[in-house]
Parts: sequence; C-alpha cells; structure tokens
Amino acid sequence: MIFEKTRQTRETNLEIKIAFKESEPQTFIQTGVGFLDHMLELFAFHSQIDLYIKAEGDTFVDDHHTTEDIGIVLGQLLLELTKSLQSFNRYGVSYLPMDETLARTVVDISGRPYLVFQAPLSKEKVGTFDTELVEEFFRALVINARLTVHMDLIRGGNTHHEIEALFKSFGRALNEALSESSAYQGVPSSKGVIE
Repeated sequence: MIFEKTRQTRETNLEIKIAFKESEPQTFIQTGVGFLDHMLELFAFHSQIDLYIKAEGDTFVDDHHTTEDIGIVLGQLLLELTKSLQSFNRYGVSYLPMDETLARTVVDISGRPYLVFQAPLSKEKVGTFDTELVEEFFRALVINARLTVHMDLIRGGNTHHEIEALFKSFGRALNEALSESSAYQGVPSSKGVIE
C-alpha cells in the first residue's frame, strides 16, 4: 500500500510517497539538499520503507525549512502506515556502528510523541549542511508520527559518520517496530489501543 501527501507553503513545496516492504522497492529522493538526500537514501534502505520525495524549498536562505518540512510530512505518512497495520512489534532497538562511531536508537510506536536526542555532533557543518538540523528533522518526524524515540550517539568521531550512524540506526529500529509481530495479534498494547 502506498501512502502519499503534498505540502505547499511559502517556504517549501513537497510531494512524498512511502510504502513498507513492497515487492519491488522504489526510492527516488530529490530534496535540493545533497547531504539530506544521502541520509534519506540510507534511512530508506535500512528501514525497508520505499521513499519518493520531490522537494523544492527556500534553500537560498538555508536548509532549515526543507529539512523540517520533510520530517513533518514523512512523520504524517508513517502515522498513516502504522494505523494500517494489522499487527506489529511496536518496539525496535538498533545499535549501529559506522567505523569509529556508534549510535543507538530505541523506538516505541506509542501514540505519545517524545524525542530524546542525546547526540552531541562533533562539528556544526558537514559541507554546507547545518548539523543542528539533524535533531530538527527527527523531532518533526517523531511528533507527527506519534512515536517515542530515544537516540544516543554513544561514541563519536567523524561528523558525517555520526549522522550516518543515527539515520541507519533509526531506520533499523523503525523497521523492527513496524514488522509483523509473531507474539501478538492486533494492537500490541495491554490497553487494547495505541493513542
């Protein structure tokens, strides 16, 4: 099943589609922010979520609006995807090494949006990309997907590696949380509802 949304503001114009574990994966990402394209490609591969993203934004100002708005729409689509699942694990954990760096992400499809981001990145920029936007992206995604997520950079090093480890780790943890549960049928909550 494909989920899609558009978002048009004075700052950005986005079209995003996602699908989870389709038989013929399709990924096309064009955000106008090269480093973000690279990170989203890694996220798509490790989460097994097919991504189509076409974005135009006011990158002549900076990359903030484009990065945050993609997080917003991607989060909204992930919420739709979650609601469509008959059975899922709910929780996911991933420790991800990237050479000298090590990241950990823990995901709970809880219905209660909360992000703990303990990832002091080594530098303020990777190329022209402001590294503070990594947290902005994940915060926008987590709030709109209604996830509880803890992200920790356990060991740092090269800033590109640090961010890559975080995106890959998030993708793998999310994949585990979304995958069909062998232990539970229906909503994986003792309350019988996730919201």
